[in-house]
This record gives sequence, structure tokens and C-alpha cells, in this order.
Amino acid sequence: MKCFITMLLFLFFTTNISSQINVHKYLDGANITAIIPGYNNLWVSTYGEGLYYYSFKNYKWKNFSTKNRNLNNDFFYTLAVSKRYVWAGTTDGLFIYNKRKRRWSKRKFAKGGELGNWIRSLCYDKSNNTLWIGRFKNLTFYDVKKRKYQDIDLTINKDTKTNNFKTIKIDGDSLIWFGTEAGVHIYNKKLGPQNSKAWSYIGNEGNDFNGDGESVSISDILFDGNYIWFATDEFVTSKQPTFNVGGIYKFDRKFNWQRISKRNGLSDNGVFALEKTGYKIWAGIYSFYTKEKEELGRGLFIIDKITNEVKRLNFGNIDMYTTKVQALYFDGSSMWIGTDKGLLELKLDNPLAHIKKSKNKNYK
Repeated sequence: MKCFITMLLFLFFTTNISSQINVHKYLDGANITAIIPGYNNLWVSTYGEGLYYYSFKNYKWKNFSTKNRNLNNDFFYTLAVSKRYVWAGTTDGLFIYNKRKRRWSKRKFAKGGELGNWIRSLCYDKSNNTLWIGRFKNLTFYDVKKRKYQDIDLTINKDTKTNNFKTIKIDGDSLIWFGTEAGVHIYNKKLGPQNSKAWSYIGNEGNDFNGDGESVSISDILFDGNYIWFATDEFVTSKQPTFNVGGIYKFDRKFNWQRISKRNGLSDNGVFALEKTGYKIWAGIYSFYTKEKEELGRGLFIIDKITNEVKRLNFGNIDMYTTKVQALYFDGSSMWIGTDKGLLELKLDNPLAHIKKSKNKNYK
């Protein structure tokens, strides 16, 4: 079965994508910020339209928003889902949905000031029923069973950017990686969060991240066996032309770092999100417009893990060249692509045949 899927993926990436693949679009016009699977549902956060979830059982979408009067906020950055709860991050604290009671509540944090309530990353660890909350300032560990919150300051060498969190990813059964605006923290779960020996840090000094730029801001992390892929932000100005140089970094978990950037075929060096299928890495790319200090979407790219060959994806009647691809999730048969213009579903189970029409129906 694995060989069959691998062959299909190989054929898929050696054919004309725009003429062979049928892409379904949902939530047209919504600015998608996160895509999270959860117990026969697909949860989607948006910046401006609240939260959506899709039921694979009933083939229906549901929206939580001010428009529907079932949620008093529409601007979300991130999501996490457990069997009983949904957590969603805003600039005004953490929103919590109790599935059994069908009721929302909100948690605000005292430490960190106003920016301490800007929740930019969430990660639920099913193995010990805990939630990690990455805030603009400080990290919070939440024991779901005990309902106990614990704030953690991980500032390194008085650099406050090392305590500004952007992404959190679980690595196997013992490690968790925390991407910040100035490097990445690694936590060993076997030692406990209060143990200083449980924490280590990688910045961009010396050989780490090739020593590129003045700082390295981590936007996403992807684990791939013996390798770790890092998506990094591009942020440069005329006064600081090498502040955050961006690009994708491939790390062998030992000493070797490899950077993939415009020199290798990417259109630009800003990277929103990463995902993988077989021997391919998917990447949502953007360029940083120095004059306006604005991120401009540059679509979706595919990287061959073996050859490092880079290809740009185009879906025919859908403009991907100016699209922000901000979230990616592969469910085993479909790649879900979250953009600033809506949600796309790209079926990958049988790319050479006429793909069966999805049973999903557009919510909008």
C-alpha cells in the first residue's frame, strides 16, 4: 500500500498539476490562520470570520462568530483541539469551548501585560493531557485535568525575542520544540517544566542556522525522521538588510544545516507554513515588502527532499501567485491549504484518475 501511494505521489508531481488536479474551495474569502484535525472534525480558525468546523460524518460546516451570535470574537490566530475542549488564540486572551456543555469561556493572563494576552500558538499534548500556550510574551503550561496554569519565562541573554512564541510542535514521545522570534527552545517532557535541565536552546550563533542574519524567527517546524525542517520569517529593512533573512532550513539533528531560499528556486524567502507528503515538502511562501513592511503572498511550493528540486504549484483557475498560504494540513488523502482567500482541498489519493467529487458542500 505504501509503495502504491508513493508511486501515485511521484506521478502526481511529474504531471501538469493545473490540468490534472481538481481543487475544491471552501469558505471563500475567509482569511485562514490555522487548520487542526479533531475527532472526526476539521477545525479552522480565521482572522475576521471566527471559527469553523467541518463534520466528516455529516458533511456540514458550522461557524462560531459574532455574526451567528455564538462567539464574541472573530479574529483568531491559532487553534488546539482535544476530545473535550477546543482552545483558540486571540489578541485578547484564550477562548475555550467545552464540547459537552456547548459553551465558550475566556481566560486572560496577568503576566506579560497587554501583549501577554496575544495568543499566537497552541499545542495540545494528548499523551499527558496538557496544553502549551505560546504568547507574544511568555509561555504557559496548562494541566487540563488539574485546571492549573503555569507561566514560564524563557528569555535568553536578555533578548526578549527569545520569549516571543510563534509555533509549538511535538517531536515523538519525549520532546517539544518552541519556535520564537529569535531561535527555538527544546523541552524534554521526561524531566518536567520546572527542571532547568529539561530545556535547551538553539539560536543562530556559530553553525546553528548557518549563522545567517542578525536573528532567526521560526514560523513553523516539521519533523521528518532524522531531519527537522524549519520555516523562518523574512524581515529586512534598508537599515537592517540582514535582520531576518528567511528561508527553509533542513537540520540533521546533529551539526549539519542546509538552507533553501531564492537561490534554490523559491520565489522569495519568507515562509509561513510547512507540510510533507512522501518525498515532498510543501511550503507557503511570502515576500517581505520593505517599504510598507508588509508580507505579500507568493503561493505554494514543493521541494523534493532528496534532490532539493523546487517547483511552484499552480491550480489553473485559482490565482496562487499572489496568495498567502498560511496553514497546511495533510490528512492522508487530501492536502488542506489555508490561504488569505479561503480554504482549498487538494485530493492526492488518485491524481491520474478523475477525482471523485467531494461530498463536502461549500459553506459559503
